[in-house]
Amino acid sequence: MSVPQLLVEAQSKGIDSFALTDINNTSACLEFIREASKYNVKPIVGIDFRQGVKQNYVGIARNNEGFLELNEHLSKYLSEEITFQLQAPEFFNSYVIYPFNTIHPKQLRENEYIGIRPSDLSKLPFSEIKNYLHKLVAFYPVTFRNKKDFNAHRLLRAIDNNTLLSKLSVSEQASENEIMFLEDELYKVYELYPQLIENAKNIIADCGIDFEYGKSKNKKTFSGSVESDQLLMRNLCNEGLKLRYKNPDPTVYERLEKELQAIFEMDFCSYFLINWDIVNYANQKGYFYVGRGSGANSLAAYCLKITDVDPIELDLYFERFINPYRVNPPDFDIDFSWQDRDDITRYIFEKHGLKHTALLATYNTFQYNSVVRELGKVFGLPKGEIDELIKNKKSKQTPDNIAQLIFKYSRYIHDFPSHLSIHAGGILISEKTINYYSATSMPPKGYPLTQFSMLEAEDIGLYKFDILSQRGLGHIKDTIAIVKKNKGVDIDIHNIAAFKQDEKIKEHLRTGRTMGCFYVESPAMRMLLKKLEADTYLGLVAASSIIRPGVAQSGMMREYILRFRHPERRKYIHPKIGELMSETYGIMVYQEDVIKVAHYFAGLTLAQADVMRRGMSGKFRAREEFQKAKADFFKNCKEKGYLDEVINEVWRQIESFAGYSFSKGHSASYAVESYQSLYLKAYFPKEFMVAVINNFGGFYGGGREYYFHEAKMCGANIHAPCINKSDYLTTIYSDDIYVGFIHLGELEKNIADSILQERNRNGAFKNLENFIKRVEIAVEQLRILIRIGTFRFTGKSKKELLWEVHAILGNHKKSAPKSELFESGKKEFKLPELNHSEYDDAMDEIEILGFPLCSPFSLLQNPPETNLKARELMQNIGKNVSIIGYYVTHKITRTTKGEDMSFGTFLDSEGYFFDTVHFPKVLAQCRFVGKGCYLLKGKVVEEFSFPSIEIAYMEKLSFLTFGEV
Repeated sequence: MSVPQLLVEAQSKGIDSFALTDINNTSACLEFIREASKYNVKPIVGIDFRQGVKQNYVGIARNNEGFLELNEHLSKYLSEEITFQLQAPEFFNSYVIYPFNTIHPKQLRENEYIGIRPSDLSKLPFSEIKNYLHKLVAFYPVTFRNKKDFNAHRLLRAIDNNTLLSKLSVSEQASENEIMFLEDELYKVYELYPQLIENAKNIIADCGIDFEYGKSKNKKTFSGSVESDQLLMRNLCNEGLKLRYKNPDPTVYERLEKELQAIFEMDFCSYFLINWDIVNYANQKGYFYVGRGSGANSLAAYCLKITDVDPIELDLYFERFINPYRVNPPDFDIDFSWQDRDDITRYIFEKHGLKHTALLATYNTFQYNSVVRELGKVFGLPKGEIDELIKNKKSKQTPDNIAQLIFKYSRYIHDFPSHLSIHAGGILISEKTINYYSATSMPPKGYPLTQFSMLEAEDIGLYKFDILSQRGLGHIKDTIAIVKKNKGVDIDIHNIAAFKQDEKIKEHLRTGRTMGCFYVESPAMRMLLKKLEADTYLGLVAASSIIRPGVAQSGMMREYILRFRHPERRKYIHPKIGELMSETYGIMVYQEDVIKVAHYFAGLTLAQADVMRRGMSGKFRAREEFQKAKADFFKNCKEKGYLDEVINEVWRQIESFAGYSFSKGHSASYAVESYQSLYLKAYFPKEFMVAVINNFGGFYGGGREYYFHEAKMCGANIHAPCINKSDYLTTIYSDDIYVGFIHLGELEKNIADSILQERNRNGAFKNLENFIKRVEIAVEQLRILIRIGTFRFTGKSKKELLWEVHAILGNHKKSAPKSELFESGKKEFKLPELNHSEYDDAMDEIEILGFPLCSPFSLLQNPPETNLKARELMQNIGKNVSIIGYYVTHKITRTTKGEDMSFGTFLDSEGYFFDTVHFPKVLAQCRFVGKGCYLLKGKVVEEFSFPSIEIAYMEKLSFLTFGEV
C-alpha cells in the first residue's frame, strides 16, 4: 500500500493510530507524518529491524529523538554491513518489541516488550512468559488489504529472490492474514488477554512525532551567526556588483537591495553563501561551471558569481526567483565538468561533515517493460515469449492464462517502488543531523544516502543543493588547453559580451552549424535555428525553451516561429496576455510566464501562482494545493469576465508545459554555455571537435563517428591510430587528428598505458620487432593494433606484419620484453605477394572502431544512379526525388491516433545533413535497420525555408563483399 492507501484503509476501519514500521527502511515515514492528520490518524513511526527475512526486533520511536536513535542504529547496520545482535542496543527514547520466543522477559529493559501476534495466542498458555503479562503487548502486523495485495506481494518476493513463484519459500512471505481489522475485532482477538491491549494503548499514548513541515531545516548559518552571514553576503554582493557593472544605474542598486532584504527576511542567506562557497572553491581550482535554475533570476547570485546570467539585461522576473509567499529557497543547479564534479562533492562533504550532509535518494519504480520481464521470469516463461509480450503487449491464449496474469499484475505493480537510487545531483546540508529525518546507507560513492526523495525533502524543509555533471563544460575547458598547445593561442572564454556580437557566431546560429555545441546540436535544435533564423542572444534563449516537449507538442513552437518571422501575425488572444508576454509575442515560453499569467491575468496570489508553476511537474500535480489553484484560476477568470474560449486557451497553454518548461534564467544559463561552444566551434573548429570527441558527451556521444566526420568537414585530416603519434585520447597536430587508443573496442587500457609509458621513457618505436621487445603484450592485443594500422609507418602491409609477429614470437602467446644493449639481427624471410585493399582497412575499422574512416559511400555494392545532394533540396520543393543517405539517427514519436512515426537524419555523399519524415504507413513497411547507407525516395517539402523529404520508400543498401573488391 502507498501511504495514502494505508491511511484510507485505517480510516475505513476506524483506526485512529498505528505505527508505520517498514523493514530496514524509513522511506515512507515523512510522508506518513505529513498526511496522517488529514485522515484523523495519530502517526507513530519505527523500523522493523531484520537480518534477511528473520525479524530481530521492531523499534518504535516515542518522539523525534527516538526516531533519531532508530535511524542511527539502522544507518550503522546499512553502512557498515554489521549483523544485528539478538537484543537491541539500549534506546532512551524508543520502545523495542521482540518476536515471540526470541528473548526471555527477564532480559527485557524497561522500554522493551515481547510482541504477541494472534498466531501466538494459542501457544501463550503453554509458555512461561504468560507470567509476565506486563512485558507482553498486542502486536498485530498489517501488510495487505485483500487477496490481490497478497498475490502481488508473493510476486514481488519471487522477483526479489530471483526464483520461480512455485519455488518461493513460505519463510520469504508475510502471512496472508496480515490485513487490517476494525478496533472491536482486535479487542475480540485479544479478549482473553486484555492487558496486552492496555500495554499497546500505553505505548501509543506515549508516542508522538512532528517535524513542523514547511519550515527550513537547512544549515542555519554559514559563518556561525545570522548577523555575520548577512554582513558577509552584503559585502560580497557589493564587491561583485562593481566587477559585474562598470557604470551601474540606480535601478541596479535598488534591485540588489530589494533582493538582499527578501533573502535576509526569509532566512535564505546561508543557502546563498553555501552556494557561493562551492563556486568560490571551483574558481580557486580553475573548474568550469554553470549556475542555472530559478536562482539565475537573481542579481545577488550574479554578483556572487553563482551564475553568469545578468537578470537586469534579460529583465528576469523577480517573483520567479523569490517572493514573500515562497517557503523554499530559489533553486540553484550548478553544472560542473564530469572531470571536476567528484572533487566538488568531496569538498562539500568535508566542509559540512558526514553527519549533516547526505546525497538525496530517488525512487526507482517498476515500469511496463521491466515488470513484464520480471513477472515472465517468475512464471517460468522462456525469453522468446517474454520478448513477445513486451513487443506486442499480447500473447497466445494458453490454458493456464499466464499471459493474462502477467498483464493483470504488471498493471497493478506498475509504479510500485523497486529500489532506492541516487538523485542526479541533490545534496542535503542540514542543521540537525541527517539521521534526525532518515536512516542512511553508504553506496559505492562513499557518502551517506537518505531514504527519501526530493519531494519529501522539500515537504520537510530540506532544500537540496544541485551539484550536477555535464560533458559540455569539459569540452570547453579541454578546447582551450588544446588550442594553447596546438596553436599557442590564449582564449578568454568568459568574454560573453563580445561573443553575442560576433558575426561569425551569428552566421553559425542562423545556418544551424552547431554540431558539437552544447544544447544546440541535436537535429531538432539545428532545424529550429534554421527555421527561426535567429542570431541574437535573446533569440537563442527563447529557442532553448520552445524546443522543450510541452511547448513544441502544443503547437506553440510553430506559432512562435510564425510570429518571430512575420510581425503581422503578432495578434494576442487577450490584450493582457500581449502586455505580459510582449517579448515572446504572446506565446508562453518560460516558467515565469505561468506565474505572470496566474497572478496578473487570473488574479491568483503569488503563493498560488508558484503552486501552479510547481504543479506543472511530476507528482505535485496531484496535490490538493494544485487542484485548488486550478479551480481558483477558472473561478477568478470567470469573475473577471473573460470569454470561455480565452480562458480555455490560456489554460491549455499553461497545461502544455507539463513539467518540460524552463525558467528564463535557466535557458539564459544554457545559452551562455552555448555561446562559449559556438565561439570555439567558429574559430577553432578542429581543436573543438577533438575536445568534444574526448569528452564522450553531447547528442552524438554514443556515435563518435559523427564528431570525427564533423572534424573532417572542418578541414581536419583524420588518421587511424598510430603507435608513435596517438595517445589514449584523440590528439591533434596542426590539422592532423589521430584517433585515440580509447576508441579501439577490445584494446585493454593497461596495454595502452604500457605503450605510452614506454614511448615517453625511451622514445618512438622503430618497427614491430622493436615494439615487441619493449612492450609486454599478448598476441590477440597486438593483432588489434596491427589490424587498425598503428604500424603503417613501417611501410609494411597488415598481412606482412601479422606474419612477422609469428616469426618473432614463434609459439609464444605473449611478448617478454628485456633490455638489450644492441639490437639483435632481424630474422629475414620472404613472403609471397599478399593482396591488400582500402576495403580491407574499412572492414577492420568497422569491426574495431565501429565505423569506417573512409566515406561509407565508397563501400557500396552497385549504388543506385542518383546524384542528388542535400544542398539541392530547396531547388526541388514539391518534387519526388531519390537520394542516398548515410544513417545518423532517428526519433520515434506518436501521431494523434497513437501510431508510430519517425523523423530521420542522414548525411549525403558530400557530408552534409538532410532530414526525413516517415509517416506511419511507410514506417510500417520500410523500417530503419541499423547503421549504413539507405536509398530514400519521397517528396521534398519545406517549412520556413527548411527542406525535408517525406519518405515514400526506404531501402538499406549493401556494402561490397570481399570477392567484389
